[in-house]
Amino acid sequence: MQYRTLGNSGAVVTSLALGTMTFGNEADEETSHSILDDYVEAGGNFLDTADVYTAGASEEIIGRWLAKRPMLKDKLVLASKGRFPMGEAPNDLGTSRKHLTTALDNSLRRLGVEQLDLYQMHAWDPITPLEETLRFLEDAVRAGKIAYYGFSNFLGWQLTKAVHVARQHGWNPPVTLQPQYSLLVREIESEIVPASLDAGIGLLPWSPLGGGWLSGKYKRDQAPTGATRLGENPERGMEAWKGRNADERTWQVIGAVEDIAQAHGASSSQVALSWLVNRPAVTSVILGARTREQLADNMSSATLELTAEETERLTTVSAPSLGVYPYGRPAQEQRSRKIQGGR
Repeated sequence: MQYRTLGNSGAVVTSLALGTMTFGNEADEETSHSILDDYVEAGGNFLDTADVYTAGASEEIIGRWLAKRPMLKDKLVLASKGRFPMGEAPNDLGTSRKHLTTALDNSLRRLGVEQLDLYQMHAWDPITPLEETLRFLEDAVRAGKIAYYGFSNFLGWQLTKAVHVARQHGWNPPVTLQPQYSLLVREIESEIVPASLDAGIGLLPWSPLGGGWLSGKYKRDQAPTGATRLGENPERGMEAWKGRNADERTWQVIGAVEDIAQAHGASSSQVALSWLVNRPAVTSVILGARTREQLADNMSSATLELTAEETERLTTVSAPSLGVYPYGRPAQEQRSRKIQGGR
C-alpha cells in the first residue's frame, strides 16, 4: 500500500483508509473489531469515524478496540468529525465553539485518547461565523486536543474561504477535505478539486463505490433486495435506484469497470478503487465495509495497477455532463491540463 502525506501536513497515512460508519449498525462489535484487526494486519494505518455514526457507538467500539491494543495508538492516524446533532438541545449541533467544545471532548472520551490526529467539520454551518469555528480549531491544536483539522462536504468557495481566513489570522490551515467522489460522482472536479490542489488540501473520498453501484452487485432494471444499502431504502440520496438505473452513463461506467476487472482477474470494486486512489489531490480513499470479506476484497485494490489505456477509458466513459458554460468542454480541457500536472 502507498504512503502519502495527510494533505499539506507532515503526517503520513496509507492510501486506503478504513471508514467505520457501519460499526454498531451493519457490523456488530465483534465483527467491527475483526475488521479493524484485518485492516491493520494488511498494513492500513488511517481510521475515520464521526460522533454521529450510530449515535457515538462507532467511536465507542473503536475506543474499546484500542484499549485492548494500546501499542497501536501511536501507530495509527485517528480521525473523527463533529457538526451534526447529538442531542435535542439548540446547541447540540453546528460548528460553534459552544457545540464543538462538548463534541470534541465527548469524541476523545469515547475513543479513549487524549488527542485526535484529524478533526473534521462534518459539513458547512451557515449560522456560525467561520472565524469562530476556525479559532476553536486553532485553540484545539494549541491545547493538544487535535493535531490537524479538515472539512467534509464543503463546496469549493467554502474551502477556499476557510484557507484564506486561516492565513489572514496566522492560524493553522486545514489539511484535508472529505467529499463524495467516485467514477459515478465526479462533479467535484469542477471546482473542489482545483481549489484543493491550489491550497495543498488532501482529498479523502467517501462512498468510493457509489453506494455499491460500482461493486458489480446491481443489474440493469433489477431493483436490489436483501442486505444492501439500496435494498434497505432503494430511493436514498444520490444512490437512489430509479435515477441511476435510468441513466445510461451508469451502465456504461459499470460495463467498462466489469470489462477491465475481467481482464485483470479482479473484482469490479478493486478496479473502481484503483482508479480513484490515483486521482489528482486524493490522499486516501475511505473504505466502508460491512464484513471482513468486503474489506479483504477492497484492500486488494492496493496491488492492482491499471494501464494508461484502462485509466483513460474509465475517465472518458465516466465524464460527468456539466453543460456548456462555465463548466463546458473548453473550461474542462483547461482544468484537466492543470490537474494532470500534479497531485
